[in-house]
Amino acid sequence: MIVGLTGGIGSGKTTVANFFKELGVPIYNSDKEARKLMRTSKKVKNAIIELLGEEAFTGKKLNKTLISDKIFNNKKLLQKLNSIVHPAVRAHFVKWEKKQDAPYVIQETALIFENKSQDFYDKIILVVALEAQRIQRVSERDGISEEQVQNRLMNQLEDVEKIPFADYVIENTNLSKTKKEVNRVNKALLDYC
Repeated sequence: MIVGLTGGIGSGKTTVANFFKELGVPIYNSDKEARKLMRTSKKVKNAIIELLGEEAFTGKKLNKTLISDKIFNNKKLLQKLNSIVHPAVRAHFVKWEKKQDAPYVIQETALIFENKSQDFYDKIILVVALEAQRIQRVSERDGISEEQVQNRLMNQLEDVEKIPFADYVIENTNLSKTKKEVNRVNKALLDYC
């Protein structure tokens, strides 16, 4: 069974994913794998250079600052970049998933509903948190301004738009409560399997 784990930027998807990992659930981190594919896949790298220019890479490394500055202020450019990276990540995930031996696997990915890819999953977990917490987390984590975080938030659906389509909602505002919610959802998923 394939479970999608999603939530807005700074909601704590990775924290929740790590709690599931502690329970033995295989986790595929789409952001991490996307960054890796952007560096290592010739097809993906060449398409990014064609879209954003040679300066999208400094040597073999992604120029994350330049890419973020360009795409988060230009929705069309963001969509074009997503149309390059997301199919590559999907193909990589499918290969990874076939190698797993567990009742279910989780794909941690930010844009399930935004990309209208919810039909790919048997169940979807949505991680939510207060917007102020999310802004603070991302600002501290990425070393960027609140305004830059707001620009990223504007490219995602609000939680209230996603909640009706999620099978499970985990509120990530208090770690002990979050961990209890993860245990509850894990039990429900194992029962469903």
